[in-house]
Amino acid sequence: MGPEVLQKKLEEEVEAYKKIQKDVSKTSGLRTQLDVQLNENKVVKEELDLINEENVVYKLIGPALIRQDLEEARQNVSKRVDYIQQEIKRHGNTIEKLEKDAESKRDNIGKYQQQLQQMMMKQAGK
Repeated sequence: MGPEVLQKKLEEEVEAYKKIQKDVSKTSGLRTQLDVQLNENKVVKEELDLINEENVVYKLIGPALIRQDLEEARQNVSKRVDYIQQEIKRHGNTIEKLEKDAESKRDNIGKYQQQLQQMMMKQAGK
């Protein structure tokens, strides 16, 4: 393998590594948003658990407040919390996978850099 081919492979690995890092950053941002939503929904769930059947619950739909059944509101918030937790787990798994891929690319980059340096030294020695 010549130095040009090795240099090209090195550049390809660096580009792939940059893309993975960008994906990790994007996925981490999404996960952070989900964490915020989860906390908000947990607060709503706690508030709904504090009130009794005599209280009235309203849901904002567009510009209007619509009366909603307390039990229905509790179920909706509970389902939303479950869904957000599943999404957080999915994003966490994606981040783990991307980080493993990034580590693999870093290793490849290091190997290619070493091989390229060795070739350059051999050529300089001639």
